[in-house]
Amino acid sequence: MIQLDNGGLHHALDITIPDNILLLFQPAYSPQVNPIERFCQELKKLLKWQIFDNLDELRKNLSKYINELTPELISSVSRWTFILDALSVANV
Repeated sequence: MIQLDNGGLHHALDITIPDNILLLFQPAYSPQVNPIERFCQELKKLLKWQIFDNLDELRKNLSKYINELTPELISSVSRWTFILDALSVANV
């Protein structure tokens, strides 16, 4: 399953979607259901009390945090029950 926003590119008529892929379109103008938004909130929590002297220092720290992420943490931040509910309703 791939979750997509409702951008025009994602609705192109000439893309071939394999049978084992299910596209789940999120409602228009709803960043609150976009998993990347939750992920960014977690990164902001880690960085909010830090002061960086320059952009390179920020990049270095951000890179450090990203490299320390585990698949379990990413899953816990980006998992949404509405996705499982949608799959259940679709009998997938």
